[in-house]
Amino acid sequence: MSTNTERAERELRAFARLQVRAGLLNDDQQLAEVTEAIQAELGGADAGILGRAWLAAARRELLEEQAGWPATTDVDRLRVAFVECQQHGVKVLAGVEDHWAARRALEENAGQLHGVIWFVPMDVWHAVDTPMLEINLWHADGANAADGDPLATSVLACLERHGLRARFDEGRIEVAALWQRRI
Repeated sequence: MSTNTERAERELRAFARLQVRAGLLNDDQQLAEVTEAIQAELGGADAGILGRAWLAAARRELLEEQAGWPATTDVDRLRVAFVECQQHGVKVLAGVEDHWAARRALEENAGQLHGVIWFVPMDVWHAVDTPMLEINLWHADGANAADGDPLATSVLACLERHGLRARFDEGRIEVAALWQRRI
């Protein structure tokens, strides 16, 4: 096996691991994403077989690890904080494709929201291994929230109430959260 093939395989296995740990897609969607990536990088008729095997291995590894996690993880805290934000008119879009999803949510709920929190899969993938989830916060008109404005202050306070340290930095909120989502 060539060095390039070995590197591609390592990266694809890591991609399967991130798909499982993020938990943003259901099993069929994860398989489709991983199979497509394998086909693009390695080709061959066995992409589906490899995808299923690598996802299954990632699930087994996660199940073993989560037995040692604390009773309440940062993801559990995030969920509760996000529910509170939504109760106060700030829609939460977890793992959306891009900023257009946030824009659509604001347009579809015009006059009903104070803002929208959104983050993309790559933000979650980063938080799988590094305790930092970066989230975007927009006002109802689509403008970025700014440090110290009432919306940002409210969201930061909500996160803090639920045991999550967070700070506003360069247009985004950085939440000190490790993405430990149970299967």
